Amino acid sequence: MMKDTVSKYRPFPGVHLPNRQWPSRTLTHAPLWCSVDLRDGNQALAVPMNIAQKLELFQALVKCGFKELEIGFPSASNTEFAFNRLLIEKGLIPDDVTIQVLVQAREDLIEKTFQSLIGAKRVVIHMYNSTSPAQRRVVFGKSKDEIKAIAVHGAKLIKDRLHRLAGTDVTLQYSPESFSATEVEYAKEVSEAVMDVWQPTPQRKMILNLPDTVEVAMPNVYADQIEWMCTNLRNRDTLIISLHTHNDRNTGTAATELGLLAGADRVEGTLFGNGERTGNLDLVTVALNLYMHGIDPHLDFSDLNAVREVYERCTGMTVPPRQPYAGELVVTAFSGSHQDAIKKGLAEWEQGGRTHWDAPYLTIDPRDIGREYREVIRVNSQSGKGGVAYLLESEFGIELPKDMQREFGPIANDLVDALGREVKGEELKAMFWQEYVERDSPWSLIHFHADGVGGVFRCRASVLREGTAQKLNGEGNGPIAAFVNALATTGAPKFEVAYYKEHALGAGSQAAAIAYIQIKLADGKVRWGAAVDTNIELASIKAVLSALNRA
Repeated sequence: MMKDTVSKYRPFPGVHLPNRQWPSRTLTHAPLWCSVDLRDGNQALAVPMNIAQKLELFQALVKCGFKELEIGFPSASNTEFAFNRLLIEKGLIPDDVTIQVLVQAREDLIEKTFQSLIGAKRVVIHMYNSTSPAQRRVVFGKSKDEIKAIAVHGAKLIKDRLHRLAGTDVTLQYSPESFSATEVEYAKEVSEAVMDVWQPTPQRKMILNLPDTVEVAMPNVYADQIEWMCTNLRNRDTLIISLHTHNDRNTGTAATELGLLAGADRVEGTLFGNGERTGNLDLVTVALNLYMHGIDPHLDFSDLNAVREVYERCTGMTVPPRQPYAGELVVTAFSGSHQDAIKKGLAEWEQGGRTHWDAPYLTIDPRDIGREYREVIRVNSQSGKGGVAYLLESEFGIELPKDMQREFGPIANDLVDALGREVKGEELKAMFWQEYVERDSPWSLIHFHADGVGGVFRCRASVLREGTAQKLNGEGNGPIAAFVNALATTGAPKFEVAYYKEHALGAGSQAAAIAYIQIKLADGKVRWGAAVDTNIELASIKAVLSALNRA
């Protein structure tokens, strides 16, 4: 941007609402949801969906629990019209699902829309016309009264045709398009003029959709607009107030949540925010924001990965890796301190005792949306010992002792840093194997046998030392101690075993065992070793040599 051009812009005027109530309210229940993926989302695609793709996405949305779905603009194209007819004539709409269709306040478009709906069980007819000063001036060249007359005329055309949908449960919806940029007094005037035609009642409400068509102000201003309308509209109890936010200022989610606090009842949006320009409201985000506060959203995103796959396949769009909840990386951590905190938080939850989720860095349990814990922590050059240890344990059952984590973490970090990229679990395991398990020089084991009598163990062993075979004999209070004492007779560096741990790496008689040994050298330095064998005694002896080789 150029500094000398900023004077062409001005702040959007606020709403006079001295007694606003929304800032002190708290959301306690889910709104009514309407997916507009098949219309608003579809029209924003470089290549719109064909009928087969629309049908697959429609069925996925129904599976998620949406009870209202805007399926298209049937007067806009043959594909849109044909999709309507396919759903109705093939009986593909569940009885508890309402389809919504969009239409401008024009007679030819309204006529074709009614033709597309014959035989449907439950429908919302959504009529709109633009009302903002810029639209009135630039697009239509009409006065306020003339724009209002368009809305009233369209409302009458729809009302006069309702008899043609006998047997259909019809709900009427009106949108003063570009409401967010319209004077609230004028938006009220036009909306009430449409209400005068349709005559809604508390028993038979109409939907008044107040769209943030283009974000022109901060979300608190939109909330003020919604509360002003809810407070000042005539016969508010005959209306379902609906929100339809876009994301031009990247605050579509905030605008919707504040709009609900301001009194709205219903929300329109799309999966993952697909829509014109910067997108529509992301319904997944708002629903799971409610969920993380203990509010049932009445939508099912328990397999969010599957929902994302259908969405990407049908639309050709890609969910960004940092998209809230759904992105590939949102339940991952690269930072070492984050990884350590997550690992401890997950362990605390698994141990039980807590009634509410409170894990560091994870707003919800990844399992609740179909993600797995092994996805939570990934390793790159920014990772620390906690992430390295978690990945080895979660994917391969390798339970590194704490002090060994401190030794191997920096080693792995240096190796990953040299690669300059993220590493997978298999690569990390290979690094561990190379550093510890496969350390066979200068010492490697050929044979080992130990017998114990009266608490004294005697061992016979043979080893390769720098390629030369040597026979060893020793005794001690256990097989490991006997072997260490035997090594001392060969001129090997003096050391003592400071720590020993072993565990199985699988189940069954043929499962391998892994042993971890920490040795302390005469100069006080410590080194770790590790080894794997189906015989736990041999694994521990090999681990001693691993540590010695690393010394």
